[in-house]
Amino acid sequence: MKPPVFEYTAVRSVEEAVAELSQHGDEAKLLAGGQSLLPLLNMRLVTPARLIDLNRVSELAYITERDGGVGIGAMTRQRHAERSPVVAARLPLLGHALPWVGHFQIRNRGTIGGSLSHADPAAELPAVALCLDARFTVRGPAGERVLGAEEFFRTHLTTALQATELLTEVWFPPAPPEAGWAWLELCRRHGDFALAGVAAMVALDGERVREARLCLTGVGDRPVRVRAAEALLAGEPLTPARLGEAAVTVRQVIDPPGDIHATPEYRRHVAGVLVARALGLAAIRARPDLGRKSDR
Repeated sequence: MKPPVFEYTAVRSVEEAVAELSQHGDEAKLLAGGQSLLPLLNMRLVTPARLIDLNRVSELAYITERDGGVGIGAMTRQRHAERSPVVAARLPLLGHALPWVGHFQIRNRGTIGGSLSHADPAAELPAVALCLDARFTVRGPAGERVLGAEEFFRTHLTTALQATELLTEVWFPPAPPEAGWAWLELCRRHGDFALAGVAAMVALDGERVREARLCLTGVGDRPVRVRAAEALLAGEPLTPARLGEAAVTVRQVIDPPGDIHATPEYRRHVAGVLVARALGLAAIRARPDLGRKSDR
């Protein structure tokens, strides 16, 4: 398979990229890591008249602690984030999820911003961003604007980015105190897209849940935040019965697709199992002594 004919330009700054997008709009595509775009080009699923290569825009490749949280530039390679001590210390959920993104060869080239902007509903990073309440900075001819994760992701492979805008940074706010995190997913082979996956956060006051967050991937047209299950857990001890109730709530709320890999019923069942396991694991990471009590 061969890509369609297109014009190519390699920009060296965000300003140059915005100028190119302003001129070409819907006829242009941005090339970051290329791990999603190049297959789409080769299968003629996208046919841009112009390809704008961002790989020389070094100002967008960074990981920095700022305003109590962590900012990651859109052109930061996934492998760099995976190995970052800042990510390991400050964003453990992202650190746990990144090894599940394809294979290491893909993560060597794939970028944080590229995966988020592609917005595949079965991908790991959109679900992680939604669970962590990430903020997205986008730049266009009218200047910068900042979007929340729920506002950023719209539907299948669609975000709130306009044709003349690009994502420049994703910022993750500080984690709640005494919080634990977990990422779990089920896929046919490691590196495949998840049949279902879950990002979970549990913050505890003693043995009661002060705050819980649940975000699923692979079960809708975008990452799915299950706030009904979060509300069910708030203020309650995280008992096996409560975990079972959360799993039931998740199965009632989601509307997963069916395809050659799994039926909707199977994805719904798997999602509930993963939710219960991820919540329990997150609670143990928040309070390791809870795990020791459960072993007695």
